[in-house]
Formats: sequence, structure tokens, C-alpha cells
Amino acid sequence: MAKLASGRVTQKSSELLDKFNSSLLFDKKLYAEDIKGSIAHASMLEAQGILIKSELEDIISGLNKIKNEIENEEFVFDIADEDIHMAIEKRLTQLIGMSGKKLHTARSRNDQVALDFRLYVQKNTLKIKHLLLELEAVLLKIAKEHTNTLLPGMTHLQHAQPINFAYHILAYMSMFKRDIQRLESSYERNDFSPIGCAALAGTVYEIDRDFTAKALGFKEPTVNCLDTVSDRDFALDILYNISVIMMHISRLSEELILWSSSEFSFISLSDSYSTSSSIMPQKKNPDVPELLRGKSGRSYGNLISLLTVLKGLPLAYNKDMQEDKEGVFDSVDTALISIEILKEALNTMSVNKENMQKACEIGHLSATDLADYLVKKCGMAFRDAYKITGAIVVEAEKMGIDLSQMPFDIIKALAPCVKEDILKYLDLKNSMNARLSKGATSIKSTNEQINYFQKWLQEYITK
Repeated sequence: MAKLASGRVTQKSSELLDKFNSSLLFDKKLYAEDIKGSIAHASMLEAQGILIKSELEDIISGLNKIKNEIENEEFVFDIADEDIHMAIEKRLTQLIGMSGKKLHTARSRNDQVALDFRLYVQKNTLKIKHLLLELEAVLLKIAKEHTNTLLPGMTHLQHAQPINFAYHILAYMSMFKRDIQRLESSYERNDFSPIGCAALAGTVYEIDRDFTAKALGFKEPTVNCLDTVSDRDFALDILYNISVIMMHISRLSEELILWSSSEFSFISLSDSYSTSSSIMPQKKNPDVPELLRGKSGRSYGNLISLLTVLKGLPLAYNKDMQEDKEGVFDSVDTALISIEILKEALNTMSVNKENMQKACEIGHLSATDLADYLVKKCGMAFRDAYKITGAIVVEAEKMGIDLSQMPFDIIKALAPCVKEDILKYLDLKNSMNARLSKGATSIKSTNEQINYFQKWLQEYITK
């Protein structure tokens, strides 16, 4: 049987060209979107009097049969069909005859693939968003349980100031909240229907693009057909969004890896989400966060790959754009499983509060509180207070104790203006709770943040 889209080319294409030219092995993933788009297009053609009712009924019946064949693994994919669009159209013509050949009236594979791919991206943008909301719920649950759990806050991976574990977790909630907002923004920006643009210049048929846009759930049709068939900004959007999500996941994963090591022992990952060494029976490896950390790289690669494909293309459609899908499919699959397994790993991990507390007693985390005391209570300039605090820290180092354990008489010898209340300021929990400014680490401020995120999540649930 001759190819449906043979046209000007009269000689049979070589098997090598078929293999090189075909996208069917990967774009068959778009079968449901292609069938959905074709039903909407056919319904519009019938409403406009371009098809008659019986032809529309045959087309819809045939397309639904094809969908069942694909989902039941009965459909025969032939690489010579080039792509999923031609494979479905050929099978439809086999099933219903002449009506199947009329389906492609007033459209091109250019607007057809733009539609299918956009539907896929929009659908998975929502899927990723909903999974992130589930992850946020787990993070919020952890935060609620650990407002009173001390943790050394770090800069440069060095102990800096005492914070609570909930506060640290809420920092990641803030990151993933921005990710959700980016996904929503992208969904809104790309909520326009490409179908009806045909090859690049529209069509001579009296079609109704508003009809198909509404039938497919889009806000409205795109404005310019030349732009539409060559636009892959929506694909770049989801690749960028996933890259940022995976970067955030990678940062959290790095901390999970560190925290689960013997040197930290802040957390223990569940055996269900850990692996053993092939040679060392005592080991429990954090393979889940390690893989998550590694998978960020492939997401970045997919984004850069598509940017590179698109950067030099003249308008409108070019065959280079066939390279737009595999990276998106890969990044979407990576994001979906990564968010899901991170959620479960966090939900099943245990937290070692005692080790976190002990770690806070290393590194003189309340040193800034001493300097602030000298400024506020003794009237010193901050730089003078800073210098005296440094001298007291050196003395603590010589004594082999943390600043929070420093005897009052030693402190007073180096800073004569202090009173005994300085010991309260140097207490680690008091130090943490002294930070009452909006967005700070005190339990009061942390609880305000928890309430904020809880309200935000509840609003999503009721949407």
C-alpha cells in the first residue's frame, strides 16, 4: 500500500530512510492525544457542513476502536507509517473506508503534531503539579512534628546558627511552591489551541477554530498560524520547569545523603528505600537520593538539547522539530517518578533528634547572640563586639567546650560589661527562639510559616 503522504515523491523510500525518518517508535506515546484531537476536528467539520453526520459517526467509532486496539496491544505499528498520526489515519481508512480519508480535511500534520504535543505537555504539567502538592503535604507533616527539634543551620557547609528542623524543611516547601507556581503560569500561557492552522498559513475551508479549542479544553485558539506550527515554547517551558524542580530535588537529596551518613546520623532512610552493598553486608546505601541527584543532569541535558535544535530554524515547520519529543517524554517520566519516590522516602524516614541536638553543640552557634548582646546591653559598636566575641570563642576552643557551655566568669573576664543573663542568651534553644522576625527560625515564626503553607495547601484542595 502506498504511503498516505507520498505526494510529490513517486519512488518508494528506502528502508534506511524509513528507519531514519520515522518517529513512530516514540511518538506513539501521543496516540490518545491524537485521537482526542481528531474527534474534535471531525466534530467541527461536521458542524461546519464539511462532513455529514454519518461520516462523523464512522470516524468517531473507528477512532475509538483504534484506541482500544492500541491499549489492548492489538494495534500493528509499521515504521513505514512515519509517525503516530499517519499510523492512526491509515488504520482508520482500513476500518471505515472513504470517511477515514476525509478526516485530514482542513488540517496538516504540522498543526496536528503541534496539537498532540501541546495536549501532552498540558496534561503532564497538571500531573507534575498535583504530585508536587502531595510532596508538599508530606513536607508539611514533617515540619509540624519538628518545630522543637534543634538543627545546626549552615553556611558554606559550616555550622552557623541554631535553627529548628521544621524551619529547614519549610525552606524546601518554599522552593516547591515556586515550582508549582511556575507550572501554573506555563499552563496558563500555553492554553491555546493550534488545530486549524494547517501547514502554516491557515486553510481555505470555513472552519471554526473556537469550536475545536472549546472541545479540547483550551481557552481559545492561537493568534498566528505561522508562529503556531513552529512554536515549541510550551515544550521548553515544561523542560525548564522540570529542570528547576529536579535541581530543588537534587539539593534536598544531597542533604538526605549527608544526613544519613555516619558522620551526621541526623536521619535514617527506610529499608524500603535503601539498598545494600554487593560485598559489604553492613552497608545501607542512600541510592534513592543519589539517583535523584543524578537525574537532575539528564533533565538539564534535555532542555539544552531542545534549545539547540530550535535556535537556528527559519519559519515555519522543519523536520528538525521531530527531535522535540523524546527529551520531553524522558524529562516528564523522570519528574513523575522522582517526585513520587522522594515523597515516599521522606514519608518513611526517621529523624534522630538527639544527634541533631549534639551537632548544635559544635561550632559555637550562639556566637552572634553574644555579639548582639554586647551591642544591645553594653552599647558597643558591632565591630568591637565582634572582636571580643571572637576572643571568647578562641578561649572556648582552648577549653574544648562550646560557647553555649562557657562559664560566666570566663566570659566576664573578657567582656566585663556582661551580666549573668548572658548565659540565657547563649543557650541554643533561646538563641533559636530569639529570632522572631517574619520568616525567621523561632518556633513562633516557624509556626506562622506552617500555618501559611497549611492554608495555601487547603486552598488548592478546595479549588
